[in-house]
Amino acid sequence: MKCPYCGGENLKVIDSRPVEETNAIRRRRECEGCHRRFNTYERVENIPLTVIKKDQAREQYDRKKLTDGLIRACYKRPIPIEKIEETIDAIEGDIFAAEDREIASSKIGDIVMAHLQKLDGVAYVRFASVYREFQDIGTFMDELKKFMN
Repeated sequence: MKCPYCGGENLKVIDSRPVEETNAIRRRRECEGCHRRFNTYERVENIPLTVIKKDQAREQYDRKKLTDGLIRACYKRPIPIEKIEETIDAIEGDIFAAEDREIASSKIGDIVMAHLQKLDGVAYVRFASVYREFQDIGTFMDELKKFMN
């Protein structure tokens, strides 16, 4: 970073404060060359994530869709909402850990299934029945057997 007044590169940070409404950090800096002060703001750069659907269509990642799916799977189960939110955060952590800008919806589904399997068996089977698109009772039973082993 360079001083906006003299172009000097020797700067010191005098003060740092979070800016709550914009999720940024405000830094008060002073140029050691001309001794003028100025503010800078640092923000986390969000890398947009694109989800590749089964039909190869692409859409922007939406946390709300993930949340809705987990809440439906956990409906009427004795799981506190805090635990569901922790699971959603963990799933997102796995999704964004790859640092790819695109991810297949099937990969997201596999990550969700792995987390639900640890969270609650019934929620796992509910999600699996929609995600795996069971066509008959046989495929449903096969998934149950895998879960029980």
